Amino acid sequence: MSSLFGTDMLLVAAVCTAAIICGGVIKGTLGVGLPLLAVPVMSLFISSTQAIALVSVPVLVSNIWQVWQEGSLKASLKRFWPLMLTQALMTIGSVYWTLSFSVSELNRVLAFALILAVVLMAFKPSFNIPPEKEPMTSALVGVTSGLLGGASSLMGPIVISYMMSLKLHRDEFVGCISVIYLNAAWPLYLAMWGFGRMSLDDIAYSFLAIIPMFLGLYAGQKIRHHLSEETFRRALLGFLSVVAVVLVFR
Repeated sequence: MSSLFGTDMLLVAAVCTAAIICGGVIKGTLGVGLPLLAVPVMSLFISSTQAIALVSVPVLVSNIWQVWQEGSLKASLKRFWPLMLTQALMTIGSVYWTLSFSVSELNRVLAFALILAVVLMAFKPSFNIPPEKEPMTSALVGVTSGLLGGASSLMGPIVISYMMSLKLHRDEFVGCISVIYLNAAWPLYLAMWGFGRMSLDDIAYSFLAIIPMFLGLYAGQKIRHHLSEETFRRALLGFLSVVAVVLVFR
């Protein structure tokens, strides 16, 4: 990420720090969504691939921590292996597919993924999936989320909508989705490294990003007790809609 601080260093550093803090606030308040705000906002000032790389270590650390807390690794692997397998394969394929994309094309992909996320969060689609169709549906969700995740890192809303349709208990939902998120993260960052989209500088900056991420997480946990998730979600949707429009025309 040699060009990250090449122009107007203080402004870019401040924006990236603020974006990661706000992403941590979202995760602390809603339980998910760290890249959902951080990546699009940073992409207004740096390239999309740089933005994805910057959140890599915070995403991995936060999801490993959640998986360890919930202790649901074995059960999640047994139930959702079709989703995680297809998701990992499509993520790697998607990163390779977008290697030839220009900055503006990557921004449009990111904007599309962000708009889709806003729609899914706003309308909260609900499906009734019979148990016998769950493996096939999981595989299709893995393909779709992996395709978007590899190009934009925003695979979360599709997975969340699917997991909500399964009517999981709260603790089960958090445990399973943490394992799925972790499974989605490692092939994304491994592919970015393997295909030359992530450097040692990116990893170094990403380690530094752990500090603002945890500050945001702490603030988000406080907000959760004083502000309804519905009110926070509406404000978030409005902000993300504006960012998506800006990305389209950037």
